[in-house]
Amino acid sequence: MHDEFLKSIPILKNMPEFIISNLGSKVKSASYKKGDYIFHEYEEAKAVFFVKSGIVKIKKMNHEGKEIVVGIKRIGSIFAENSLFSEPATPYYGTAQTLEHTEVLFLMTSDLEEMIAMNPSLSVEMIRLMGSELRFFTSILRDLALLDVYTKTVKTLERLAHEFGKETDNGVKIEIPLTIQDLANIIGSTRESISRVVTKLKQQGFVTIEEKTITINNWYNFSEMFMSA
Repeated sequence: MHDEFLKSIPILKNMPEFIISNLGSKVKSASYKKGDYIFHEYEEAKAVFFVKSGIVKIKKMNHEGKEIVVGIKRIGSIFAENSLFSEPATPYYGTAQTLEHTEVLFLMTSDLEEMIAMNPSLSVEMIRLMGSELRFFTSILRDLALLDVYTKTVKTLERLAHEFGKETDNGVKIEIPLTIQDLANIIGSTRESISRVVTKLKQQGFVTIEEKTITINNWYNFSEMFMSA
C-alpha cells in the first residue's frame, strides 16, 4: 500500500523491488493534528519515521522549557534514524512535533535493522544518510558557537529558502509558517534579538513577512550578502 511512496524517498529510490516490498509489508502509518507530539526526547527510541505529508520539527528542550529547533522535516524526509543499532533504552535525540496536519510512516528499528543487515546496498545508503546528518549538525553547531546573531539569521533564512523555498514573482517564499519566536528557536537566540535583526532586514529591503510567511525579495542580493556573511 505504501510502496510507491517508499520509492520516492531519496535513499530508497534505487533499491530493488524486493526491498521496497519487504519494507512496505512492515511499515505502519499514523496521522497527527497540528501541534501534536510524535515522540518526546525522553522516550526510548524504537522506530524510524518518514514524513508522508505535512511538516515536523525536531526540537531539544532544557530544564526551563526553552526549546531550540534542530531540524525541520518535510515530505520524504527521514527522522529518528539514530535509533538504529542503539543500545537498549537509548532515547530519541529530540522531541518531534507537527507544524501542520501530518501523516508519517514508521518502521520498528528491529525490522529495519534486520533489512539493513541482509542488504548491503541499503546499509550503504543509511550510512550516507547518517553521515550527511552529522555534517549538517556539525555546521549548525559551528554557526551557533561562532557567528553573531545577524549572520546566523541570514544563514538560517538562506538554508530555509533552499529547503522550503518556492520562486514567486515577489521573490523566494519560504513555504513553512514561521513566527519570530519560531525563527528564534531555530537560530538559538532570543525573540527580541531576532526581531531586531528581522526588522533590519525588512528595512534593508531583503525580506517581507506576511501572515507568518517570509519572502526573500531579491535572492541574488541576499545570496551575495550571505556569501560575504
